Amino acid sequence: MAAGLVPCRGLVLCAAVLTMAPGPAKSSTPDPVFRRVDIALGCSFVGEDVRGLQHAFGTSSSEYPATLVLRAISVRDDGNLDDVTEYKVPQENPDSSSPIVFEASAQSVPIPHAESLLHADCHGEELRCEISPYSSQPAGQGPCSTACLVATLQLSSGISVILVLRGPHCDSLEEEKEHNTTLHPKLRIPMSKEGTLLTTVEFQLSSRNTSLHARLGGSVTLDCRFALAPSSSLSSLEWRRQHQGHGRSLFWYQVGSTGPAVQPKAHVDVAELLGSGDASLSLQEVSVGDEGTYICLVSTLLHKAQHIIQLHVAEPPRVRIIPAVVSFERGAMTTLTCSIAGYYPLDVSVSWTQKAPEDDVEIPLSNARFSSHRQNRDGTYSITSYLSISSATAQAPATYTCHVSHIALAEPLSVSAHLKVPEQMGSEGLMGGFIATIIFIVVLFIVLRRRADRSLKC
Repeated sequence: MAAGLVPCRGLVLCAAVLTMAPGPAKSSTPDPVFRRVDIALGCSFVGEDVRGLQHAFGTSSSEYPATLVLRAISVRDDGNLDDVTEYKVPQENPDSSSPIVFEASAQSVPIPHAESLLHADCHGEELRCEISPYSSQPAGQGPCSTACLVATLQLSSGISVILVLRGPHCDSLEEEKEHNTTLHPKLRIPMSKEGTLLTTVEFQLSSRNTSLHARLGGSVTLDCRFALAPSSSLSSLEWRRQHQGHGRSLFWYQVGSTGPAVQPKAHVDVAELLGSGDASLSLQEVSVGDEGTYICLVSTLLHKAQHIIQLHVAEPPRVRIIPAVVSFERGAMTTLTCSIAGYYPLDVSVSWTQKAPEDDVEIPLSNARFSSHRQNRDGTYSITSYLSISSATAQAPATYTCHVSHIALAEPLSVSAHLKVPEQMGSEGLMGGFIATIIFIVVLFIVLRRRADRSLKC
């Protein structure tokens, strides 16, 4: 959970530290004002190697309560930061079961989506935060070790941020010893006077979406961006796709190589990658075969981080009903055909209803028949539903409707056929009946006339 401003209750508290003065006005629209605030996020620390914490927190689990404090983060001041309160480490009755507090300095690496993290509670979003050791090695081996941690932040809106956190280097700890620096007994990370663990953001990777839907034949961009501390540099970028147990590389670029290795339809702008850290992947002419799990893997000489994005292909069905108008005499029977074609994925729901003019609501029908699903060449599916209508039981006029629901539809599609009484036939039908009647009368008159003539001759 996260909280931002005073009116919202939660674990995130924002402290206004300073206000950056806006630059000279270049137009009638004033430049946005930014403020630096502390953002505190309620997290879980997960580390199977930190066995000593199990007793402290009275649990056999490897998950422990923690707080991540992002210090002096620049956020846009939209006028709602006047009531922010300064984050202070809780001092009331601290004990060994209190949450582990990680302080993260982000002076050299910008934190993306800071406003969303700050205002998560106020906007009704759920935030998940997990902190764990970066590698499988225990964080505290030897008298001194440089600990690396990874913090994964995910908002229910789909935003995801991964932060690689580094503790102070061992050589700097020797200088800190003169100031009576205390190391965490298990994590071996320097603690502040308030008992928080001091770290620095070395590397961040972010994405606006963890799940996307794309239409067949369209294009989609899988967002993936990163930023590095000045002491680090990009080594390589790889995009991989995994689906139903199979995986393959779609894009791979090694810094210093002659060019990227790329699959058809996949594109990454290398200039943007090297210039602004935009590692986003563009897919053209999306097909059913492009569905799956996409992995954006960014590597430096020291660190690796990855984002996972689920791409779902969804194509809505095309629905039509045959015939659209039905009119038949008593004793006849007709069949309405509802054709549902070109949809993906497979799951589709089809139902029928009947409504007469005197009915207030549509009446569900349960006597429909269905064909089996048919898969088309492009991977989409089709199905047909049949509804038989007997004039012995059907009442005209009435409307018969085929309703189709599918994940690619915002609301169900409905197509209708209209049952008409025989008297409601068109003018052409009436004229044909009239002519047929006249012909019958004329023929009958001629026959009777001839019989009468024969009788007279006899």
